[in-house]
Amino acid sequence: MSWQPAADPECPPPPTGVELVIVPRAHDLGGFEVRRALPARERQMVGPFIFFDQMGPGEFLAGTGLDVRPHPHIGLATVTYLFDGSILHRDSLGSQQPIVPGDVNWMTAGSGIAHSERTHTALRTHSNRLFGIQSWVALPKAAEESPADFVHHAAATLPVLDDGGIRLRLIAGDGWGMRSPVSTHWPLFYADATLAPGASLPLPEQHEERGVYVVQGAVEVAGARFEADRMLLFRAGDGIGLTAGRDGARLLMLGGAVMDGPRFIFWNFVSSSRERIEQAIADWKAGRFAKVAGDEHEFIPLPEVRRATAPRVSEGSPTS
Repeated sequence: MSWQPAADPECPPPPTGVELVIVPRAHDLGGFEVRRALPARERQMVGPFIFFDQMGPGEFLAGTGLDVRPHPHIGLATVTYLFDGSILHRDSLGSQQPIVPGDVNWMTAGSGIAHSERTHTALRTHSNRLFGIQSWVALPKAAEESPADFVHHAAATLPVLDDGGIRLRLIAGDGWGMRSPVSTHWPLFYADATLAPGASLPLPEQHEERGVYVVQGAVEVAGARFEADRMLLFRAGDGIGLTAGRDGARLLMLGGAVMDGPRFIFWNFVSSSRERIEQAIADWKAGRFAKVAGDEHEFIPLPEVRRATAPRVSEGSPTS
């Protein structure tokens, strides 16, 4: 996904047992709503997770669909995970891969890649829904210039815990006694958990930074209730359990080791080096990124606004 301009998320005072509560700010992409939880003014990353956008839920009418035109990335991995709908991924490595709910598309940008995300032509003959999460995982300094790569993992290949009103799919990393086959460059965990009403689930304690995004329903933590569209961050070492409300809950759970330093972000570029960001800007402007196979005729131009002067966020431009 390409960067969208959005106001910083809100971070109201947290209750006991929670380090930080992030309330995403919604922005509209022509009738399709996106909510951003990371980065926030108070917190740039949770483990290596540096960007976290909820897409939808929304519906595209017949003849329309998602059209994120070709755009570049460096210094990160993009992770697409859907609850509803389908997206067709294409990239400059020649990958062409539809993703459906429960699957994982993990694209490592490394030294540079371009990709597009669209609704397949066959699906535009009728209305179709889309609901999911796009996250960016920062690469450690030693891997920021690694070769670009793309891997797809079908839902059936990911480990699942199904017990006592809990169904948890481990998207990436390790936790709850399981390890995902998705290869990562940094210690992390990323899981999709559905809890029946009243069911409780602990957070993995081996990871330094831990967060939970409430996708649907509500959860209680140390007597405090949190509705959907909230990201909760927790202190290292605290034994934390989450209990679903009377309607149950769906959660995305994420985190990992503290990253090896802050990152500069401009548009779709992430790096520990401001100079590397400037080089990526020049490369995209000069057309030095490889073309997206099968989607060569359009692209997202570089945004006009430029503020990559600190390890903070610079605004980008709309994707379409």
